[in-house]
Amino acid sequence: MKKLLTLAVALSTGSILYAQESPQIKVSGYLETYYGYDFNKPAHNNRPGFIYSHNRHNEVNLNLGFIKGSFDNGSIRANLAVMAGTYTNANLAAEPGVLKNIYEANAGVKLSKAANLWLDAGVFASHIGFESAVSKDCWVLTRNISSENTPYYESGAKLGYTTSDGKFAAVLLYLNGWQRINRQNGNSKPAGGVQLTWKPAAQITVNYSNYLGTEGIDSVRVTRFYHNLYGIFQLTDRFGLTLGLDYGTQQKEKGSSGHNEVFSPVAIAQYIFADKWKVAGRVEHYHDKSGVFIATGTLNGFKTTGYSLNVDYAPISNAVVRLEGKLYDSKDKIFVKNENPVNTNAALTASIAISF
Repeated sequence: MKKLLTLAVALSTGSILYAQESPQIKVSGYLETYYGYDFNKPAHNNRPGFIYSHNRHNEVNLNLGFIKGSFDNGSIRANLAVMAGTYTNANLAAEPGVLKNIYEANAGVKLSKAANLWLDAGVFASHIGFESAVSKDCWVLTRNISSENTPYYESGAKLGYTTSDGKFAAVLLYLNGWQRINRQNGNSKPAGGVQLTWKPAAQITVNYSNYLGTEGIDSVRVTRFYHNLYGIFQLTDRFGLTLGLDYGTQQKEKGSSGHNEVFSPVAIAQYIFADKWKVAGRVEHYHDKSGVFIATGTLNGFKTTGYSLNVDYAPISNAVVRLEGKLYDSKDKIFVKNENPVNTNAALTASIAISF
């Protein structure tokens, strides 16, 4: 912890001092506190195991806080951010040492004077999905199931190109694995992915991302191929719609032609009903019969539908107070209440988030 605090102080102090000489250095930050109540009242105070963000029950806590320094002179760029919170504890539990506290650490070089072509390497946000760890930037307070169970972050290198009008972007990625800073011991194969983003108008974003890699040590490793497609449509000044679809396959065993499948559609609608006030609703479904990502040990596996209703109040442009109610309804009794298996799980979550 002392090393983390020292790094954060050095990052903020050094960046501020250097910024007096150069506007190319920026310091920013984010802080989100929350209270969550799970009506199934888990004895261990943790939400169900497939939830990594806002995952504590009946306590006020820090979900995510980070401080970030950025440098960009038009031909070289870099980002370094250190973080803390229950999101960090849950989502980076497998990372060694101080790497658990790295939110972002990357550097890039522009490869062409004429074109917007960059090569970046390090630790960066995932290229999969329309939701991120920064809840303030998402339409609903908590993440959808597919976002929780695809990478929040990744490590490796990426080659990115954006057209001069900003309407199309393509990224090719070389990765250390599925949400891994360090490659898995015993696995010698790198992973990769593609991201294609099209913005035909300011109100429309269409994105396709994929991931191809292997899981497990070399002697038993299986191939994973994952696809994510989404569209964000701002239909009026007050009403927007997001539609997403995830589909993934993973070999049943090494050398097998058989595959297990994961399928997840999601829809979110957001409406600005007054100055500083928004409401959003989400419906999602996640089917992972064979436990590729979420193991249940039940007949139908993880076959769950989720419903969320969210209200936001933004007193200022860089802060938001939020309240969300969420219900999960599963085909099998995969949840626990009063030490008995049940089909449903309901929760209320409130948060205050600010960026600076």
